[in-house]
Amino acid sequence: MFNHQFLRIHMKDVATPPTYEVMVFIGYDNTSERYVAHWLDIYGGRFSETLGYGRRSGNSITFTFEYPDGPFHNKFVWDPSDKHWQFRMEGKDAAGNWKPFATDTLRKAAP
Repeated sequence: MFNHQFLRIHMKDVATPPTYEVMVFIGYDNTSERYVAHWLDIYGGRFSETLGYGRRSGNSITFTFEYPDGPFHNKFVWDPSDKHWQFRMEGKDAAGNWKPFATDTLRKAAP
């Protein structure tokens, strides 16, 4: 996709009908030597305009999104033995403490 410059992840929650859907485009910026994530979801342009930046460490990349109400982390962790991704999300509260927001496990959908 896009000259093989981005990985596209399309996620829907498991509810019927789904209550959340997102397209995530992950690329690599050679100049700054970091990954970039474009998060486009059902909440629209106001939130999708923000980019997340991250660096790889082993089988994980931690992206930081700088939102108006404070920074937000989304750590993508690859489990090669079970072939799935886990997303661990956390936000910084007003006191400066990181608080868990959600954890998602992503598996490839059956064809």
